[in-house]
Amino acid sequence: MAQVQYYGTGRRKKSTARVRLVPGSGRVVINNREAKEYFPYETQLLILNQPLIATETAGTYDVLVNVHGGGYTGQAGAVRHGVARALLEADPEYRGTLKAEGFLTRDSRMKERKKPGLRGARRSPQFSKR
Repeated sequence: MAQVQYYGTGRRKKSTARVRLVPGSGRVVINNREAKEYFPYETQLLILNQPLIATETAGTYDVLVNVHGGGYTGQAGAVRHGVARALLEADPEYRGTLKAEGFLTRDSRMKERKKPGLRGARRSPQFSKR
């Protein structure tokens, strides 16, 4: 018999996370590694567990994630977004809770592009009178 799975895609900055929720004991596996091994800081583990804690489903699903692009913080935010979307697919009644916490909103903040004539997005060349 096929196992029930719920999918969600999360994005933040340059990171994209493909999240799969499978009924289980609460394991979190990111790119075939345990979450505690993958993320160097405890705050990133807290970030990715926020939707599960808000909906009180922390020990009921195994979270299997493929994530690429960006840094650790962007990846943690992308995983959080993906978990929230997958939970919404699992049970539409979680929508109010997840929406109120802001987990369903894609964080649109991106790196600003470099402008011509400048050294960065806004940093101008050093000024010299002579």
